[in-house]
Amino acid sequence: MRTTRPMLALTGAAAVLALAGCGAGGDAKATAAVPSTATGSLEHLAAEVKCTPNIQIDADELRQALCKKAADADDKFVLATFSTDRGQREWINTAKDYGGYYLVGRKWVAVGHQDVVKTLRATLGGDLEVGTNHSAHTGH
Repeated sequence: MRTTRPMLALTGAAAVLALAGCGAGGDAKATAAVPSTATGSLEHLAAEVKCTPNIQIDADELRQALCKKAADADDKFVLATFSTDRGQREWINTAKDYGGYYLVGRKWVAVGHQDVVKTLRATLGGDLEVGTNHSAHTGH
């Protein structure tokens, strides 16, 4: 099945909204030492953080899964792998318009609540990115 980029971006953006919400807050806690950035397949990355991936998209350009680390629903996150660096950056740039927290590695990204992403970083390494903060938008 061939999925188009706009459809992939829309799916990713919907996942971001569902998991991360629109707000962004600061955290003054110091970040622990970050390991080298992990590499590998979606299943390999999921195994590294001890989650069983529930595959949502299985396309040539993108594989995306919902992961849950524990029985607590707050520990869920989206894990996506990409076939190209460009495809990954386009996905992230589109998804970041919807807010959220992103842990970015080479051809993979994890999206979830701030605390979840920081916890994943201790295992997977990677760079933290924050989406657009919509908390100032009141709708009035």
